[in-house]
Amino acid sequence: MTFADTSQSDPERSEPALQRTVGRARLAIRHKDGGSRLERLFQEGAAKIRLPNVAKGAPPEAVLINTAGGLTGGDRFSVDVEVGDGAGAVVTSQACEKIYRSSGGAAAVDNSLRLGKGAVCAWLPQETILFDKARLERRLDVDLDAGARLLAVEPIILGRTAMGETVRTASLRDRWRIRREGRLLYADDFRLDGDVDALTGSAPLLSGNRAAATIVLVSGDAEDHLSAVREALGEGENGGASAWEGRMIVRLLALSGQKLRALMIPLIELLLARFAPEGKTGLTLPRVWTT
Repeated sequence: MTFADTSQSDPERSEPALQRTVGRARLAIRHKDGGSRLERLFQEGAAKIRLPNVAKGAPPEAVLINTAGGLTGGDRFSVDVEVGDGAGAVVTSQACEKIYRSSGGAAAVDNSLRLGKGAVCAWLPQETILFDKARLERRLDVDLDAGARLLAVEPIILGRTAMGETVRTASLRDRWRIRREGRLLYADDFRLDGDVDALTGSAPLLSGNRAAATIVLVSGDAEDHLSAVREALGEGENGGASAWEGRMIVRLLALSGQKLRALMIPLIELLLARFAPEGKTGLTLPRVWTT
């Protein structure tokens, strides 16, 4: 019996395909029997959804889980949430999403939300952490019907300073599009590609900070909350807020993820307390944010 000699590499042989993570999740919530009820749940690959118990009368809380433990170049992850007419939902993530060093290509995350007439949705994923040489392309597309309200948060951290991590190069493309009945309400494109120190050191970008968050509120009474949000921000050294025509945009900057979270949580809790399906009590911060 003879065996092929595999001790020498074959220049004609292509590199083996690396295993990639793929996760897809879809969730639909409907107003039924006087409350918001789960109508449909689909999960595939590394994407899982859990629905913990909530207080009586509160909208369902969906917790997104990536069982792969993180993403790297070539991975694909998508979440599709539909909240029907008059229904409410809170969507969060089990933990921070980690984007690891890429050996080629970018990790792609595509999230879409569709809110029916008078629907309410709080989109509250925990922080996304980029490691050195990470590559991420992320999209958030939201379609709102008449009277629908949205509170959306997307935080990003460039390395964990408490762990002594340094991000020298990275690539991030973050795209937001929010529409109401087909009309564009909000568009935002953030791009970071290359030398992180040089790019984040500029005042127009991150001004030397390594953590940032965007909070968007789309609601007919958004302007009414502006003074309370600005008061919570204090002197505004780490952020600012603007509101006009039924929408509010809050930008936050911090030197570390820990300091960013200390800024975010009071603001999110303030807005959640005023943000719920009509006739219902205010929402509360998901427990996974504090445990």
